[in-house]
Amino acid sequence: MQKITIKKLLKKKYKSPIVCLTAYTSNIAKIADKYCDLILVGDSLGMVLYGMKTTRDVKIDTMILHAKAVKEATKKSLVVFDMPYKTYTNKTLAYKNARRAIKLTNCDAVKLEGGKEIINIIKFLVKKKIPVLAHIGLLPQTSDGFKVKGKNTIEEKKILKDATGIGNSGAFAVIVECVVENLAKKITRKISIPTIGIGASKYCDGQILVTEDMLGLSGFAPKFVKQYANLNKLIEKSVKKYVKDVKMKRFPFSKNVYK
Repeated sequence: MQKITIKKLLKKKYKSPIVCLTAYTSNIAKIADKYCDLILVGDSLGMVLYGMKTTRDVKIDTMILHAKAVKEATKKSLVVFDMPYKTYTNKTLAYKNARRAIKLTNCDAVKLEGGKEIINIIKFLVKKKIPVLAHIGLLPQTSDGFKVKGKNTIEEKKILKDATGIGNSGAFAVIVECVVENLAKKITRKISIPTIGIGASKYCDGQILVTEDMLGLSGFAPKFVKQYANLNKLIEKSVKKYVKDVKMKRFPFSKNVYK
């Protein structure tokens, strides 16, 4: 099992689709690591695990705890630390927090949301030997609700400018979230680094989903998510069986008792 490196990831553009998923726990990370090129320890854990309404309340110390668990459980995949809201408002703060996150978790890179406004921050981190995964289109940390991007000419021009700037910033790849298909295709052709789509069509160089969305565990099912399972129903069914067994004094069974 060979370790995926940034160099190997870059070579996949136009050649082999890049497979990515999120993970916040060691159990999910161990499974994802067998099949994924990249695992993102996303700040989406705020909503998925902690019931927060947005990702804005996620703290860096919380991210560090989860990222450490994920990284320790992986052997092959590139593991990326998602920088929380307001932890990279300027290059000095970004470097301080990114360096701490990498040091404490041993993750391979960090992810930052934003376009041309954070290009200098990305350049600074890369210069300081901290690899960066960028993120454009819909930006959950600052977006006001869930809206598809790039439907009009103004939005398309802005996102294309963001993509071009990111492509020249030193970032090794960019997540493109919730943009219309034609724009995703333009971005992927325009920039030399891999594009990783989430709600951005098959024309990106790779795809990422929140694992709990894909497994039907989070209750969040927008159009771009294909649910490959419905674990909510499976878990509820199992809980009901357990409750019934306890109430009817069938559990613990004889094989569950120490003699």
